[in-house]
Amino acid sequence: MTSIPPATETSWLLKISASAAPANSGRFDQQVQLLRSVAAYDRDTSTWHTHIGTLDTRALETLQRLYEGASKFGTTVTLQPVVPPPTWRGPTFEDAGELAAAAVAAADQGRALGHLLPR
Repeated sequence: MTSIPPATETSWLLKISASAAPANSGRFDQQVQLLRSVAAYDRDTSTWHTHIGTLDTRALETLQRLYEGASKFGTTVTLQPVVPPPTWRGPTFEDAGELAAAAVAAADQGRALGHLLPR
């Protein structure tokens, strides 16, 4: 399901973004403590972001931390399948099947993280 680049035309990543919740400096510092080990912060857009290319322990930890941030601070988490940037050196999803379809459907429908797609 995953491989190490060079990426092929069917390679993709899951881009995960979380808008920073408005907070006083103390609450924002708590967000930073929780999220900085799994995502990068962009001050210009007030957004945390990261990419995953495989469903491994690190990816699950990342998703759990971002979910915890949403629960504690009211951040909004979005998922979007994207083409790997040329600088990406990690694993990529290669299967354009069921998982990719679910990611695309969830992103298109604006479903919140953790909401399951109907069967």
